[in-house]
Amino acid sequence: MSIASTFDNYVVLSAVRLYDRSMSQSGANLALLLLGAFRSLATATTEELAARGFEDFRPAHEFAMRAIAGGADNASELGRRLSVSKQAAAKTIAVLEQRGYVGRDPDAQDARRKRLQLTPRGLEVLQTGEEILDDLRIRWAEQIGMDRLEMVEAVLTERLKALPNGFIDPGWSDQESNA
Repeated sequence: MSIASTFDNYVVLSAVRLYDRSMSQSGANLALLLLGAFRSLATATTEELAARGFEDFRPAHEFAMRAIAGGADNASELGRRLSVSKQAAAKTIAVLEQRGYVGRDPDAQDARRKRLQLTPRGLEVLQTGEEILDDLRIRWAEQIGMDRLEMVEAVLTERLKALPNGFIDPGWSDQESNA
């Protein structure tokens, strides 16, 4: 079992134990349950991506690549969208370039500048990840029922829409369009 799987199991089991032990309705338990659900989906997706030939892909790469696909075409912009330093963004870009998920193309308006773009392999891993998550959603629906899953999704969407920026701001979206 990988370290990530061990951590994920710990998070999920901790959340379940806390909830089962006290049946508490605390905010901390809600946060752990949501985190556990996210981590279980992220781990299952990462493991399935590895089985399909993307052994070097991690959830953090997904966030960065979505930001790049959404227009973050340099380290400064990527860092801003991910709420990390330019140096951290540059390290992530270097890893993604080395692994063949991201490339740099000349800027048509400024010959000194190179713009980040997803490579065909980058687009493929994103599409494959989406397919895996769709399959996981179906499994959840089979386990808890489609009505209950749709209710969870509706409630979470409603709560996220109530946030000050009007909806989910995952960090990789064009933040100016959220204003």
